[in-house]
Amino acid sequence: MAAPTSAAPKVADPGVRGGPSGAGGALPGLGSAEKAFFAAAANRFLETDSVSGTLAGETGTGLGPRFNLNSCAGCHTYPTAGGSSPPHNPQIAMATLDGAQNRVPSFITANGPVREARFILNDDGTPDGGVHDLFVISGRSDAQACHIAQPDFASAQAKNNVIFRIPTPVFGLGLVESVPDSGLEAAADADGVKSSLGISGHFNHAGNAGRFNHSGNDGTITRFGWKAQNKSLLIFAGEAYNVEQGVTNEAFPNERESDPHCQLNGTPEDATNLSNFFNSGSAASDFASDIVNFAAFSRLSAPPAPVAPTPMTMRGRQVFATVGCASCHTETQTTGRSAYTAQTNVTFSPLSDFALHEMGSGLSDGIAQGDAAGDEFRTAPLWGLGQRIFFLHDGRTSDLLAAIAAHASPGSEANTVISNFNQLIAADKQALLDYLRSL
Repeated sequence: MAAPTSAAPKVADPGVRGGPSGAGGALPGLGSAEKAFFAAAANRFLETDSVSGTLAGETGTGLGPRFNLNSCAGCHTYPTAGGSSPPHNPQIAMATLDGAQNRVPSFITANGPVREARFILNDDGTPDGGVHDLFVISGRSDAQACHIAQPDFASAQAKNNVIFRIPTPVFGLGLVESVPDSGLEAAADADGVKSSLGISGHFNHAGNAGRFNHSGNDGTITRFGWKAQNKSLLIFAGEAYNVEQGVTNEAFPNERESDPHCQLNGTPEDATNLSNFFNSGSAASDFASDIVNFAAFSRLSAPPAPVAPTPMTMRGRQVFATVGCASCHTETQTTGRSAYTAQTNVTFSPLSDFALHEMGSGLSDGIAQGDAAGDEFRTAPLWGLGQRIFFLHDGRTSDLLAAIAAHASPGSEANTVISNFNQLIAADKQALLDYLRSL
């Protein structure tokens, strides 16, 4: 009779953490006027748009002609407004809302992530890289004579010419915006083991003319978006409003769709209010445009709070540093002088260096943005990871183990770190996963 054998301990992602979200509130220490602005801006973030603001429950103006969703909080919704994709994709309902006649693309599923689609190349083989919105307003009760078609996503997929991105959470981003360039550079240089791990990295910069050519703008470090392509939260909000919802605004004032039958409002559709239509209790919010409010919601929101440490998660935090994860996912950053109350010289823990790193052929999306090449991505901040459902830039997995494994492929700066992880004993791997889900 053979001697019994004990199975190796199973290592598994603990899954999305339950309990309170620990996110969505205002930064601590704000003044009363700042708190009022944040509260009003949070309500504006929830606003639902229709074409001309005439439909019940859809009082925001400017949706379309092409769009991915009809509200900021539609994309940024889990675990609360300002987060990332929810467990049930609201884009399914967008296809036919208010009489629209869209087909749901195959890469949008009921239990999958909210996604935007980008085409890598144009038909003539030149680089594209732009967002091709999923839906059009054609057929909607408020679309009048607009008759345009959705992009041909099926053909693009057949040619491997479409890639996806999911929403990034906006919690705590005012702190990130307040870190001076010198602070980011110092934090990135503080780790003395990068070179031994095969990690280099560099920052993206304002002036999207290509790597190290910043003559087109001020040359400062950009830090928002999957490729750190946006300089500020206002630019981030303005671009998203125009690209994701189709709403022209003071940062992006021109329609992307050229068909005159679909240009149903004067532009910009979102602008500074010369009269107070809101009476929210914050004049700063009421007279400001939507994008100023969206930026303020991000800027004045508190970071997501981790749960209390346990012996297992403290062990995982040490393992995280030992294998080399912390070389890119830098634990702390510090703000400079801030215009906002109690936000000067604040040390916080985003777990990111906000630099670009080569992630190899397995994660490459073929899209270059500014200094970021097709296989380069900004180090994703890990704060709030415990309540995130979908991982990586395209939301391809909900399993932390799969996300970690995907960091390793030919050309990736993370190959040595992932090799170190793979050599850990099961208990240390589990501790690291538990730590990540505690964030």
